[in-house]
Amino acid sequence: MAAEGGVRAIVAALLANAGIAVAKFVGFFITGSSSMLAEGVHSVADTSNQGLLLLGRQRARRRATPEHPFGYGRERYFYAFVVALLLFALGSMFAIYEGMHKIQHPEPLQSPLVAVIILLVAIALETWSFRTAIAESRKLKGSASWVSFVRQAKTPELPVVLLEDAGALFGLVLALGGVGLTVVTGNPVWDGIGTLAIGALLGVIAIVLIVETKSLLIGEGAHPDLLRVITGELVDGKVERVIHVRTQYLGPEELLVAAKIALVPGLATADIAQAIDDAESRVRTRVPEARLIYLEPALSRNGYER
Repeated sequence: MAAEGGVRAIVAALLANAGIAVAKFVGFFITGSSSMLAEGVHSVADTSNQGLLLLGRQRARRRATPEHPFGYGRERYFYAFVVALLLFALGSMFAIYEGMHKIQHPEPLQSPLVAVIILLVAIALETWSFRTAIAESRKLKGSASWVSFVRQAKTPELPVVLLEDAGALFGLVLALGGVGLTVVTGNPVWDGIGTLAIGALLGVIAIVLIVETKSLLIGEGAHPDLLRVITGELVDGKVERVIHVRTQYLGPEELLVAAKIALVPGLATADIAQAIDDAESRVRTRVPEARLIYLEPALSRNGYER
């Protein structure tokens, strides 16, 4: 369900941003508004980003190979990281440059009403995309706050689309404000200020995404609450305690679990093997994403060595 929801959110954002990009560039050619140009480039970047997220999901499905024995699940993290970099480079930096240029060399707007109409249509389309991302994210978010969801989610696409859409909506409002103030005051500098504000907003969002996706890319372990569940399921009548456990996400739906467990002294070899199989089965039942489990039996002081 999470996988299907992620695809729905990405496709909705891709369709919305493609349509919005065309409308914004038409508006720019008619009005000459730098805010419209910055928003057009932003929408092109967002459309490309959604394509990259879909590509990452597709490539992550490849089977494991001897060179990559744990598969390609982290491809989704890699492409999400690339998306964050593109949002910063193509969205934020271009908007900041264009905004500074328009402030230094202001130019009057042509047909500002056209820009306002296009921005209002873009806000409507972006709102639809944003609502889709929110609806799909709620299925995974649970009772956690939105900040916690963005920081702790192991599925990279939904936080990326969520923040992109939020940034796009706020950016459209800023562009509308810049155009509106230019019309009201007759001073085209406001258009440049709106563009500069869009660039700053996109920069903040891009930095947040870069930090979070980088953490996933280099490897994150299970959340402490999930780790307690795993540890609790490992212990039973034959497993006295967990000496230590290590976890790492190989992909959004694939968790690696490696643990050293202390068994009851005096078990026969067959009983040890059965105890390990039972422990793995219990963990997989409670934590389905724990697809790879490696357990090392250890001997305690009462007959087993640590």
